[in-house]
Amino acid sequence: MKLIAQQDHRSNALALANDADPRTLSLDGVTRIDLNFPKFTDGRAYSQAFLLRRRLGFTGELRATGDVLIDQLVQMQRTGFDAAVLRADQDLGHAARQFARFGGFYQGDAVQVQPHFSADEATA
Repeated sequence: MKLIAQQDHRSNALALANDADPRTLSLDGVTRIDLNFPKFTDGRAYSQAFLLRRRLGFTGELRATGDVLIDQLVQMQRTGFDAAVLRADQDLGHAARQFARFGGFYQGDAVQVQPHFSADEATA
């Protein structure tokens, strides 16, 4: 996942409000969608990302913006985000280390659809 400092973020993409239904969008020619987290506790953008990836087949960049904290990054990646613009008080170095904390996940997600146990059975 690409991590972006807030001061380095340029908003030149389709920005989707967190209460908008992604299924109503025309995705023709769209290469990046910014999904907003207005507050740390508002997770509707996770659902939007999952819908865009799994149900709508969006292959462009999904970027998390707004109140993005280090604690959210692994879940963001698992729901389909490619990039995250960190809140100004978040450290990029600490953020990058979050991904090394977990070696894998048992269940599938938006990126790795098959659950871990299915992959084992396929190779057995």
